Amino acid sequence: MSATSDSSGSFDSSRSRPPAPSLRQAASLVVLRARPSGMEVLLLRRAVRANDFSSDAYVFPGGVVDAADRHAHTACYGLDDAAASDHLHLPEGGLDYYIAAIRECFEETGVLFADVVSGSAESHAGSHVASHAEDRVAEPIGTPIDISRLTAIRAHREALHDAATDLTSLCRTFDIRLAPNRLHYLSHWVTPLALPKRFDTRFFLAVLPDGQQAEVDQVETAAHRWMRPAYAFAHAEQLRLLPPTRKLLQWLERMGDVDTAVAAAQALTDVPRIQPRLADGKRGRWPVTPDEPAWAELSLTDPQEQGTGSYDIVPGRVVTLMPGVLRVSAPNPGMMTGPGTNTYLIGGGPANAWAVIDPGPDDPSHIDAILRAAPGGIRQIFVTHTHRDHSPAARTLAARTGATTYGMPAQHEEGQDLTFVPDIVLKDGDAVGLPDGRILRAIHTPGHAANHLCYALDEAKIVFTGDHVMQGSTVVINPPDGHMATYLHSLKKLAALAPEWLAPGHGFVMDQPAQRIARLIAHRLQREARVLDALRRHGPATIETLTPIVYDDVPAVRHAVARRSLRAHLEKLAEDHLAVLQDEGRWAAAGA
Repeated sequence: MSATSDSSGSFDSSRSRPPAPSLRQAASLVVLRARPSGMEVLLLRRAVRANDFSSDAYVFPGGVVDAADRHAHTACYGLDDAAASDHLHLPEGGLDYYIAAIRECFEETGVLFADVVSGSAESHAGSHVASHAEDRVAEPIGTPIDISRLTAIRAHREALHDAATDLTSLCRTFDIRLAPNRLHYLSHWVTPLALPKRFDTRFFLAVLPDGQQAEVDQVETAAHRWMRPAYAFAHAEQLRLLPPTRKLLQWLERMGDVDTAVAAAQALTDVPRIQPRLADGKRGRWPVTPDEPAWAELSLTDPQEQGTGSYDIVPGRVVTLMPGVLRVSAPNPGMMTGPGTNTYLIGGGPANAWAVIDPGPDDPSHIDAILRAAPGGIRQIFVTHTHRDHSPAARTLAARTGATTYGMPAQHEEGQDLTFVPDIVLKDGDAVGLPDGRILRAIHTPGHAANHLCYALDEAKIVFTGDHVMQGSTVVINPPDGHMATYLHSLKKLAALAPEWLAPGHGFVMDQPAQRIARLIAHRLQREARVLDALRRHGPATIETLTPIVYDDVPAVRHAVARRSLRAHLEKLAEDHLAVLQDEGRWAAAGA
């Protein structure tokens, strides 16, 4: 039976979270084989079953740990329970998971990780005991199971599945030992809280034993396929791959070949426990993992983990981020805007009055969506900066609501919304009282745009960042309005405020601001180092020549945009006396 596979049922979000179902301990085995064309991984297609979330999905062999697996300790060699438990960071019983992975793989595929070892299970157990008395006994050495013996053992698969026999009996009958030492602990996943059936699953990695082939049981498993990890991941939707399968396939793709994957698994010492959150979206209810964009925001929108949050940003949909803070996104997705421009509404209180941050493009449908989203009258409109996806709707929205506008006018003409002329011009540190009694504080953060402001709602420990910090990508720094050194200084300024949450102009709300901002600064400095290295190796050179060299890790379709930030990097290097602009637009390293 496949682990972490069954999920059904729904929950009423108006209730407090019901007691979580008990966790079923489970194990799964990622089986690899080497081929001339490259590494392949074994995937099994689950049989179609009603109310089974993984019905017809491709999964790794695996299933629930049985009580009988504990009794098979004496049928193992090469790894004892103490060592296995140490690998899994458990006080005891770690070997149960290894045995369950071996048993389930054998039941479902006929592949058996075992060897022929001289002496019976009982005599081996006796030798193990004697080794403590004598302080030293040679570990038994196994030899591969021959095909005729494996065929005879396979005849007992159904009886093993039905619990009419057990692994210990099979090992005794056929004079074999299980080989858990061939399995390498790889990953640890726990089913989301919002599911009625939950599994605590340990994933292991192993190489297909020589001479063995997979033969599925046609009961729980309908078919099997050996696939290249990259191919399987590229067809994840058609194969209905669940999150653990997808993530492990991505990992395997990075490894490249069997030997590298095994060596990397052997070197793992701290395997994190991953427990996704369930959320709704275009694929229906789906587990969201900590490395996915929506993860942090779900802790705000679905703190009880009932599966009521969303992993998609949908234009026009109103999302309650926290009490008195709403978001509605504009229908302007694209390469520069991600899923669309975020408009935030802040308010409530006795007067049920609201403020808007970044009304977005002058799109009638979006303006109507803002008006529908506001539970009460809109009294104030704040703009982070005057790029055309953030401020143009301010004039129309103000005309329809009578709201006061706040922000800074454009300081350059290129790419700016010159129609935005705020009623009240803000400067760094200005504190504005909101209709609900809270205070919104302006933070001048130039760099992406000279007139860029972030807004801090200190009571909620959240900063609305506009384009200063975006989720999932770095911002374009486009001189002369953009300035790289100023941008880096503004990032440090924002980090020093130590907020708990960042609400960007594009994408989901983000947690851990200090770490995220530190990564942004490190990324910019690494890119700067690449620019300087390219100048030393290839300069003097034009920006057009340098772009594909410096941004060889960025798709060519984005190089036109990347050239803007490259100019900003070059100008910063010139300011730092590390680069010079020569004739005909060619840049060179200083002193070259």
